[in-house]
Amino acid sequence: MVPLKKIFLLSLTATILSSCQLNYLWHVSYNHLSMLNSKESIDSILSSDRVNEEQKNKIRLSQEVRVFAFEKLQLKKTKNYSEYVDLKRPYVTYTVTASQKWKFEPYLWNFPIIGKAPYKGFYSEAAAKEEATELEKKNLDVTTRGVSAYSTLGKMTDPLLSSMLNYPEHILTNTIIHELVHTTLFIKDNIDFNERLAVFVANKGTEIFYLEKEGKDSPTLKRIQDENHDDELFSAFITAELDQLKKWYENFDPTALPQEDQESVRRSRLDQIALNFEKNLKPKLRTRSYERLFGKQFNNADLSIYNTYMKSLDMFETVYQHNGANIPQFLKKCEELNKADNAEAEFEKWAQDYRAQAAK
Repeated sequence: MVPLKKIFLLSLTATILSSCQLNYLWHVSYNHLSMLNSKESIDSILSSDRVNEEQKNKIRLSQEVRVFAFEKLQLKKTKNYSEYVDLKRPYVTYTVTASQKWKFEPYLWNFPIIGKAPYKGFYSEAAAKEEATELEKKNLDVTTRGVSAYSTLGKMTDPLLSSMLNYPEHILTNTIIHELVHTTLFIKDNIDFNERLAVFVANKGTEIFYLEKEGKDSPTLKRIQDENHDDELFSAFITAELDQLKKWYENFDPTALPQEDQESVRRSRLDQIALNFEKNLKPKLRTRSYERLFGKQFNNADLSIYNTYMKSLDMFETVYQHNGANIPQFLKKCEELNKADNAEAEFEKWAQDYRAQAAK
């Protein structure tokens, strides 16, 4: 059972929220606590016949990754992923992301502990769609997606979820490291930075894990290296595209057009990003990771997701290399950002200073 002190903590937090936030908090709290009450030990699930051998191999792998993350990467030691939950559904939560239509600016929600965030998660797909509908009524771009894993930032124990076993093994490895980075370092009101940090460290950490586990001639390692290569190229591409899109919105006045023409002009500008991807980036990619990147009706909210997770990853590489290409040393440096007024701006300044030093 979930300890009473955790329920008390949630109740205490609820007293500072509005009624709308209170309802949402109880939705999240109730469902998360219910999920924790259905967890079982790793040994128990491995000795059962409720998962097949492929799933058991992934569960065993998850335990290897935990040890590697704690010992080699020196991520914060927790009990995360030491227990298992069968969700009996494909996703653990459904996330809503929204953005302004006529400027590239994410819609932000404000939460206790994490601060402002450009997404909101629900345990119910119906609840997520209801939120999306309300946001669309405000003339916002909106998108929803299923999520297979998330982090409670060390506030509760995160179990290994059945939804995570749908990943290929190296993606499962990446996901566990990603979420453990959040437990190790999470800067309030800096969701974009936190997510990019976790993406970067997880990509590096996964590569190191398979180099040690399978050796330099490993086909899995080659695949990871190719996917990391594509992530770097995509990050550079989407960073430039989003910067240009933001300027386009700033310089474009939709009221100068008849109302019936406004959305078609905006649609054409968004579609140009997909065309640029097909022409300029796709031929350079080594894998099919980004094959289904842009749907027919992708919008600012979809692009906001790429902004949160993939923008300016080259800065992380610069700071990482300057700190000995060593993940523990790199994360220790990043801890200094807790004292910064603007963590993302301070990190960008580090990268610029390091590049200037290297150019001398």
